[in-house]
Amino acid sequence: MELNQNKLKRCGWCLGDSLYEAYHDTEWGVPVKDDSSLFEFLILETFQAGLSWITILRKRENFRAAFDNFDYKKIAAYKQEKINALLKNEGIIRNKLKVNATVSNATAFMEIQKEFGSFSKYFWAFVDDSPIKNSISHYKDAPGNTPLSDIISKDLKKRGFKFVGSTVVYAMMQATGMVNDHETSCFRYEEV
Repeated sequence: MELNQNKLKRCGWCLGDSLYEAYHDTEWGVPVKDDSSLFEFLILETFQAGLSWITILRKRENFRAAFDNFDYKKIAAYKQEKINALLKNEGIIRNKLKVNATVSNATAFMEIQKEFGSFSKYFWAFVDDSPIKNSISHYKDAPGNTPLSDIISKDLKKRGFKFVGSTVVYAMMQATGMVNDHETSCFRYEEV
């Protein structure tokens, strides 16, 4: 039996845009334990800083193409020539600080992998490998950051990451299912 997509109750933040709704319905809040996917979200969230998530979603495929499908090993080895090409790429956000941070974050990401066995083990250890399930009745009531995102942000910064403020970290926690901030009336709330 096929669900009627128009009858589903969704979180208010995604309504009215088919790309946003598809992302909400299939990805947002689903626990991500794969290092490659976690790195992609980390990079996309850092580029989102100061912008709307829909702006990033609309450019996601361009980011994938520009950044070698978010292959952190390749990104860590980028030379200035590649960075200069990225800064001319109109398909992505051409912010010099964020592009350079992506390269250094790839290196820091691999250092965490060496220390913990995987970035996922490191990241998910902050919640004992179990998602936090909040009870948000309206998406505007969700916090922008939390004491836990403050802790993770500080630890990432200590490890050399850039553009990982508490708000960016909390957005990543939401996107990767570390925290379930779907509205309690949303059809995805119980599913994830």
